[in-house]
Amino acid sequence: PTVVAAWRRAWGRVIPFFAFPPEVRRIIYTTNAIESVHSRLRKIIKSRGHFPSDEAATKLIWLALRNITADWKRSSKEWKSAMNQFAILYGDRFTLTPR
Repeated sequence: PTVVAAWRRAWGRVIPFFAFPPEVRRIIYTTNAIESVHSRLRKIIKSRGHFPSDEAATKLIWLALRNITADWKRSSKEWKSAMNQFAILYGDRFTLTPR
């Protein structure tokens, strides 16, 4: 009952996800990788405390993301079909990068 009530309260924010093709929904629902990146970024930013400028913060985040992505072994098996769907849905906003 609690989950049903939560879905009903947030229905306007939930329903747009169902407009995406199944290939894209599988990628959107897979949040473990995203949560991992966020937690690693938070840890790096928190250890610095403050930044002398926006450029310094941007540079640190860029370096951190470069190091984080270097650890990645393989992408999700559904990612290729999701990339194709993103290219169809968003055209010029999404470019396919070969791996």
